[in-house]
Amino acid sequence: MAFLLSVVRCPRTGQKLHEKGERLVTEDGSLAYRLEDGIPVLLAGEAAEVAP
Repeated sequence: MAFLLSVVRCPRTGQKLHEKGERLVTEDGSLAYRLEDGIPVLLAGEAAEVAP
């Protein structure tokens, strides 16, 4: 997963992503993408907004 995180970016904002629990979260923490069986679902429409 480390290599993947060094390459992929958020499709909506272009920010780097980091793993937080069962999700990938943008650098600013505003959007999260779910992991399905360890595979990130990086579709712009699937992003969940994270409350501050």
